[in-house]
Amino acid sequence: MNENTPFLLQQVLLLSLAACLIFYIDRFSTSPIVAIFNRWLRWITLSLGLAYITYLLELTTRPFWVLAICGFLAWFLLETMYNWLAIAALSKSPVPLFPKFEINESGDEWPAQKRFIGLREWLREEGFQRIMALRAEIVESIILRLSIYQNADKTIRLQIMFLPHRSGNVSVCHILSSQARDGMRVITDNYFLPFGGFYPESWQVDRNPWTRSLDKLLQRHTQRLEASDEKFLPWEDDPLIDMNDEQRILERINTDLGILFPRHLHEDHGKITSQGRYRFWKEIWLLNYFGHTFVR
Repeated sequence: MNENTPFLLQQVLLLSLAACLIFYIDRFSTSPIVAIFNRWLRWITLSLGLAYITYLLELTTRPFWVLAICGFLAWFLLETMYNWLAIAALSKSPVPLFPKFEINESGDEWPAQKRFIGLREWLREEGFQRIMALRAEIVESIILRLSIYQNADKTIRLQIMFLPHRSGNVSVCHILSSQARDGMRVITDNYFLPFGGFYPESWQVDRNPWTRSLDKLLQRHTQRLEASDEKFLPWEDDPLIDMNDEQRILERINTDLGILFPRHLHEDHGKITSQGRYRFWKEIWLLNYFGHTFVR
């Protein structure tokens, strides 16, 4: 113990208090941005806390900064092991990676929360019209809900996806899609869950997990359309058929490219191949700590 010990203790305690505060906020928040700050602060606090205890007990003569780096790397290894186990469990679980959607006739399309009232008013002001409500059962009692809208000239289809949390909160993601005459699709979304697979070559996907405002996301999508030389057609097909077709296309492509095992091998090997698990793990890290994905 030396003269730096009280100062180090003060800094660790301050970080610990900040980490507890952000953790509490994150429990009641559905913002991925808050979640990212929570993960970074937790990682740094645990690393410094472990280093301080080792330094205080004089278990080694290494400098404090070396112990902090070792604690940082130890947490990285522990969380990597946890993520790999979670991916392996997902691969072997009955949870569908590409669930089949059906028409939602239960009347629970929109969550009964005040923050969604402003979103519905914004949709009306921007001229978006509701087309259909869909649902897909992920596991028992966990339902993924979609509300489908289109703009006035039908060139932009909006999918509003409601993702339930164990805490009872609901996160919302927005997916904006436009189709060109040659079959190309321009897709702009703020989906923040890991995907880890590949999209069809004719899909130009721009994922923006940090952009939580639908207004800003729509502006970005509109700018992409204006910058393209393509002629975009109005959406005329049935949203339910199109959604399930998308799911089948994604599953087939990722099976062909070695990300997923063929269905007849799922029972013996699980759903995700070793290459797919690596990509899934990498995207989890990118999203959890940097808010980025493979696709921009």
